[in-house]
Amino acid sequence: MSGYAGVLDQKNTLVPALYSIIQDPDSELLEPVCHQLFELYRSSEDCLRRFTLQFLPELLWVYLRRDRHSSGCIEALLLGIYNLEIVDKDGNGKLFSFLIPSLSKPSIYHEPSSLGSMALTEGALCQHDLIRVIYSGLHPQRETFTAQNRFEVLCFLMLCYNSLVVYMPHSSHRAVCRMSSRLCVSGFPRQQLKAWTTPCMRVLLEPQFMVQMLAAVYHAIYNGEWDAGREALDDILYRAQLELYSEPLLLGNAMKSSLPGSAPDGSQGRKVLQVEVTSSIRRISRCTITAASIRRLRWKREGEVNASHTLGPADLTNTGPLSWITAAPFSFMPLDRVYFVSTIVIIKGLIHPKMKILSLITHPHFIPNP
Repeated sequence: MSGYAGVLDQKNTLVPALYSIIQDPDSELLEPVCHQLFELYRSSEDCLRRFTLQFLPELLWVYLRRDRHSSGCIEALLLGIYNLEIVDKDGNGKLFSFLIPSLSKPSIYHEPSSLGSMALTEGALCQHDLIRVIYSGLHPQRETFTAQNRFEVLCFLMLCYNSLVVYMPHSSHRAVCRMSSRLCVSGFPRQQLKAWTTPCMRVLLEPQFMVQMLAAVYHAIYNGEWDAGREALDDILYRAQLELYSEPLLLGNAMKSSLPGSAPDGSQGRKVLQVEVTSSIRRISRCTITAASIRRLRWKREGEVNASHTLGPADLTNTGPLSWITAAPFSFMPLDRVYFVSTIVIIKGLIHPKMKILSLITHPHFIPNP
């Protein structure tokens, strides 16, 4: 089956021929084609399932605009895909969910070290369980379409399509833009402005289905269908304004406001969403006080003490350890010679090393090196 899936992708004339059969209402091949597409979707190969799913936008358009009695094979195919998707391999109901990513784990958007000093450290964040959000619950089996469950099933099918939209070819992206435009303007005055003038009746649409159409159109806009995607977006907003649907209006206007004025990469609209990958090198501030920095300071001070023991009385002058007493005021000392010592430490280098541990980080004083 895996070899057969590879052969399907290499047949360039197969996909256009299947589109022609689906679009022809009088084609005698429509019923065997729908049966074969369902058999491919029932297989365990992901490539074959995606091959069938790429025709979903065209199947939805043909099913919604035709008479229900003349598209029985398409209805059976849509119900079959729905019933297969709502259960797992064991036949149990399937929950669709996602995990909210943890800030303690690096991603293409952030590095944990770039968050700076936070109350929630990496260790604390790792201890928290990941939050699972369920966006689609258990769905019942459907044997036929009714006025009550029709768009419930169609919305779920569009949700499945959007979850795999990154694997869909350009022909499927064009089909979803064409479906969205025609479903939204059929039977309205805006249809007279379109290139296709086939008389069509108004198609009832629900807001959740229009939200799923917007999600598919948004991906198509940034993946080669800039013009068709923009037109579909305008048509969806046109229909949402007429129907006073708040959710499609909110999402559609947000999408339209975020789009650039023209396709940045010619007419293809590719590579618009660019993400700057942060460096994986951890950055530690020079002002950060850690256990390692205190130990390095301790060793440095011990070395200076050992060196000062070799000095004579004549060295305790302007060039000796007492030279800082007659120096300028502390507020004018250079900041690169800051040492954290106790206020009881007066003469630099003449205190026992063991006392330095007790006198660290009590009061800051500026003591320059000689």
